[in-house]
Amino acid sequence: MPEAYCGALSHRPGETVELHVSTRAASFHVLIERWGATRDEVWRGEAAGQHHEAPPDADAFGCRWPVALRVPIGEAWRTGFYLVTLTADTEVSHAGFVVRPPAPSGAPLLVLGTNTWNAYNDWGGRSLYTGGRQVSFRRPFARGMLCRPEVERDDRKARPVRWGEEPDAEGQIFQAYRTEHGYPPAIGSSGWFTFERRFVEWAEGEGRTFDYAVSSDLDADETALDGYELMLSVGHDEYWSAPQRATLERHLADGGRLASFSGNTMFWQVRIEDGSMIGHKYTAHETDPVMTAGDPTTMSGMWADPIVGRPETAILGAGSAWGLYHRFGQATPRGVGGFIVYRDDHWLFDGTGLRYGDVLGARDGVVGYETVGCRIQFDEYQLPVRAGDDGTPDDLEIVALCPSSNLRFGEYPASISALSDQGDLDFVAERLFGRVDADSIARVRHGNAVIVLAHGGRVVTVGTTDWVFGLAADPAVAQVTRNVLNRLT
Repeated sequence: MPEAYCGALSHRPGETVELHVSTRAASFHVLIERWGATRDEVWRGEAAGQHHEAPPDADAFGCRWPVALRVPIGEAWRTGFYLVTLTADTEVSHAGFVVRPPAPSGAPLLVLGTNTWNAYNDWGGRSLYTGGRQVSFRRPFARGMLCRPEVERDDRKARPVRWGEEPDAEGQIFQAYRTEHGYPPAIGSSGWFTFERRFVEWAEGEGRTFDYAVSSDLDADETALDGYELMLSVGHDEYWSAPQRATLERHLADGGRLASFSGNTMFWQVRIEDGSMIGHKYTAHETDPVMTAGDPTTMSGMWADPIVGRPETAILGAGSAWGLYHRFGQATPRGVGGFIVYRDDHWLFDGTGLRYGDVLGARDGVVGYETVGCRIQFDEYQLPVRAGDDGTPDDLEIVALCPSSNLRFGEYPASISALSDQGDLDFVAERLFGRVDADSIARVRHGNAVIVLAHGGRVVTVGTTDWVFGLAADPAVAQVTRNVLNRLT
């Protein structure tokens, strides 16, 4: 099979895409398409093939393959995600990149969560989920992360149920599907095809336009959001570097806006160095070199960890310490899969017909598999309000919510492997409260997924990874999304 990666994930018109390819075939064919509402061909060609072994440290430091093909980006190439399809004999693989606009167009900026794609990518060895602490952008993406045949539910980690079905809490259906087709576990958690692709197909199909960028663009360029009224984050945007976050904070401080249709957002701090991403995660407070040589606040662990002291709730109004999983393992395995509407008179629900107590998006399981929540209490009208002591802004509005939970050791889906250090509930309790006991466990066990507004309504967080699965099929999910996009632009 041909294997390939692009020398960079982000380009401007007039630049050149460098394809690094390894294949045993004498030659390979390349097709490049912009993937929006449709897939539109922009370039095709052939090149001589050459095989290169992957170095043993390819997962951490990249493949270091030579450039096999250079493709100039035409001035007419529209901003967007571009899929590269490589065919050698009868075998097919994929790479991808983003074309950024020459200058802000006046449309919102959609930032693809490529840091998170990289964290889950296990090509060449380890990911940040299989023992790695450093993962390279300069290697192919694992099979199926960018393109694969579409199925209704079998490739979902929080698979929606139909009438008369039992939930697949142990992930057996997902595991059987991905094993049969040779896909990595990452396809249920990350990648263009799983999340951003669904949003783009729906939105561009409605005639909306966006400018595009990737996570590391905000890390490399503090002006990346200049000229934009609205930034969009979609799907699973879990891994953020400090410079990337600073770029967003500067945007918001200058009056900019953020719409986050994402779960588990900004949970981990990472550092990007020389084409790789460093994340020590659960052991960062013990193993990250910055703890003894450098600034501990750059520790590649939880943003909400007291050592770092910058919980994502300060920006988003919600965070995964207060609700991480829904219908995943023993985290609300028979949960409703949708948001329970509380403030039905809010502009966010205009045109949906939803009333107090209705459930938004349940059929398509839009709440799952990972979420963000906040500490809540109920006011004298029995409506949810901010409880505080979680870093959320004072002006937080909670318009809808759904029970969500963290997981202890042994509570993850039996079919989905997790490292021995990945008991999220125990980890969060210990880092936030300095202990793991009945009280600290209960404080982070009973969480929620929320739809909230913060910072004077300039930040809207729809706190779930799987929101995009309802866009094409559920009129109310689509209308809420329209309301957010229309209101914030």
